[in-house]
Amino acid sequence: MNNFLNNNSFYQITIMKNTILATAYAINPYKGSEDGTGWNFISQIAKTHKCIAITRKNNQPAIEKFLADQPDHSSSEVQFEYFDLPKWMCFWKKGSRGALLYHYLWHLGVVFFILTKKLKFDVAHHVNFHSDWSPSFLWLLGKPFVWGPIGHHHKIPAQYLKFYGTQPYLKDRLMWSVKKFFWTFDPFLKLTVFFADEILAVNSSVAGVLPFSKNKITILPAIASQPVIPQKIETNTFRILSIGRFVPLKGFDLTIRAFADFYKTQSLSGQQNLILSLIGKGPEKKRLEQLALSSGIPSNAIEFIEWMDREKLNTYFNSSKLFLFPSHEGAGMVVPEALSFGLPVICLDNYGPGESINSKCGFKIPHTDYETTIKSLSGKLDQCFKDTTLLNQMSTAATEHFQNNFLWDRKGTVLEGVYNNALKISSSPLEFSHTS
Repeated sequence: MNNFLNNNSFYQITIMKNTILATAYAINPYKGSEDGTGWNFISQIAKTHKCIAITRKNNQPAIEKFLADQPDHSSSEVQFEYFDLPKWMCFWKKGSRGALLYHYLWHLGVVFFILTKKLKFDVAHHVNFHSDWSPSFLWLLGKPFVWGPIGHHHKIPAQYLKFYGTQPYLKDRLMWSVKKFFWTFDPFLKLTVFFADEILAVNSSVAGVLPFSKNKITILPAIASQPVIPQKIETNTFRILSIGRFVPLKGFDLTIRAFADFYKTQSLSGQQNLILSLIGKGPEKKRLEQLALSSGIPSNAIEFIEWMDREKLNTYFNSSKLFLFPSHEGAGMVVPEALSFGLPVICLDNYGPGESINSKCGFKIPHTDYETTIKSLSGKLDQCFKDTTLLNQMSTAATEHFQNNFLWDRKGTVLEGVYNNALKISSSPLEFSHTS
């Protein structure tokens, strides 16, 4: 298994002007998360290859607006194609209802779209969604096939779901059961694994779920950010920042309780300089606000802030000292962004944020019982608050870690090597001998 984070020089690059056909179900130059990742992967491909990108029709307005505003961007050379399932095949879909089934069928239907359009290409690349339980059908096209980055969310440990009640627990376990069904029984998923020449994995846990051959997996986190020049705002306020959707997966209850525990151990003068800023929105916002009010600390010590434009968000990054992110997810797209601003990260030791940092730029808290986790998070907040030298050292290391691992251009370099390798494998008479 090739680990991008620990071996940036793994690939020796040979620039090849092949045509890459990339299916990106979600792609939007003005959004983050899955949409932004799709856009950045396409942009990286277009820097060194001809690229045909196929996405959904609802992404067309944003793409065309961006290309009109920035005609010199690398994506201006991309041939964008837009495909949706015919209405008679998706009458049952409404909003998010039926989205998973639609996504599954879309990736099957896009193969027939490609054949009908008679698109010519050298390598097929299934870019997103980043799911290890949903197959791709691009292998049907008989070309070198790259799959991923694919991701893997583990079950949220039960002790971290008690705060949210029975329904989120049952929902999480039901989703896990659905995934296990596909891992075990879906023949198309097994064929995807078999025929993929190269597999990109978001984290190291992916290899433990499906019978992948280690020879064709590269660890390439689907998280990155654009380089920034931090413009630190000097202030007496010690701001601790956390950003994300207010859902159980993100662990904001741990964030609030750890901050409250940390706050109560400080002197009165120290407390006056402390603030926790939570930026986001989501269905658990009211529950979390009530938790903050009942935490026993002044109401102005914790602020809830709605999503904002990029310029204003950068102000919060620049005026913060730490990024507290005890999320249970398998990625954590906001972590590289925090690192880019020189913010040390405190997170859980898991396959998501925990694999995105090291001991020089943050702290990883192991999974234990609920109260011990809170105390551990609180203790690291206290350590950083009281040890200015340590905080400054970790801030410098955060910037370096970002530059070494999470620039989009570095992912483009890895993609070059992956495509070259896929082409070599496909041209070999023993092309399937390395599959599991």
